[in-house]
Amino acid sequence: MHLGDHEDENLRRILSASVAALTRMCGDYDIDDDEEFKELVFERSRYVYNDSLEYFNDNFLSQINNLGLAKALEEEDADAAV
Repeated sequence: MHLGDHEDENLRRILSASVAALTRMCGDYDIDDDEEFKELVFERSRYVYNDSLEYFNDNFLSQINNLGLAKALEEEDADAAV
């Protein structure tokens, strides 16, 4: 991806959309605290930037599923503790 004044807004939009999409798929993660979520955001953004988004889900399905499952188990543990 190219960085420069003319690309900044486009990259912000792509990154924001990637965070939102992955949050819907995997659960609510803090991008600053979870490296795996952050990596997926960057990878999805790279696919969007290169007009290849249709390949992202298939190529990263195991990572997406792992994050979603981890979040579900985390929420289940939190509910059980209450």
